[in-house]
Amino acid sequence: MDTDQYFVVCFNLLGGCYGSTGPSSVNPGTGAPYGSTFPHLSISDQASVASLFLDHLGIERLHAVAGPSVGGLAALTFATNFPDRVKTVISIASGIRTTVLNRLILFEQILAIENDQHFNGGDYYDANHPDIGLALARMISHKTFVHLDAIERRARRDVLQQEDVLSWYQVRDPFQSYMLYQGKKFVQRFDANTYLRIIDMWSRYDAAREGDAENYRDLLTRCAQAGQRFLVFSIDSDFCFYPEEQGELVLELEKAGIEPVHITVHSDRGHDSFLLEPSLYAPHIHYALRD
Repeated sequence: MDTDQYFVVCFNLLGGCYGSTGPSSVNPGTGAPYGSTFPHLSISDQASVASLFLDHLGIERLHAVAGPSVGGLAALTFATNFPDRVKTVISIASGIRTTVLNRLILFEQILAIENDQHFNGGDYYDANHPDIGLALARMISHKTFVHLDAIERRARRDVLQQEDVLSWYQVRDPFQSYMLYQGKKFVQRFDANTYLRIIDMWSRYDAAREGDAENYRDLLTRCAQAGQRFLVFSIDSDFCFYPEEQGELVLELEKAGIEPVHITVHSDRGHDSFLLEPSLYAPHIHYALRD
């Protein structure tokens, strides 16, 4: 993205732990972190926050909105809920609704955190944090982000026993050791309550419901009437947002009278391809951003 040509605006999700107000933020009314009292959120909440943020910056209309993964859900909902505020929509490895499989995988992660002995209903900031539950949740999700062949390549040859999380079981192969390392590394930079808010709004996502529409055609007709253009990326090795999910989005766009550009990226990196291989996406994005 040429920042000499385009002004790039990014915002942290509401409920996050990297700047925006979230469960770990101090509630001015109590002087303590919000914790369990922080509300449930939706993807449409995030779209509304983005719209308010643009108001604050004095920006009436975006040249484009782009998002990968869950960010792609937010980009789509911003486009449908505020159709006159964006010209081009770039959805990368995302979808139009959360599948049953993903809802189950996300539910497993919720259970992992909720059943940590230190979770305390979300009020843990003045004591031990639910690190084991959050690490386990990350391990559950990580194998959907990274292609299994890539995990095989990344895993170190040595096997490290994690005495603080395992007592009876002996780690026997480098893949188990690798996943334990990924889980423990994640808890050093993320908050369990924020993680729950994100996967909760992800698990409940359906673009029509988020846009208060009767069906997808009704929803996406707004985009067609606003003259929006769509660029949709699939990753052929994606185990998190399967290519069929982008296929469904493209089909619904076509039913609404939109002719999206649909690019399938061939990669062995899985869902994380968009983070690791920008050269596979940049030419198509540059073309989509041209007037």
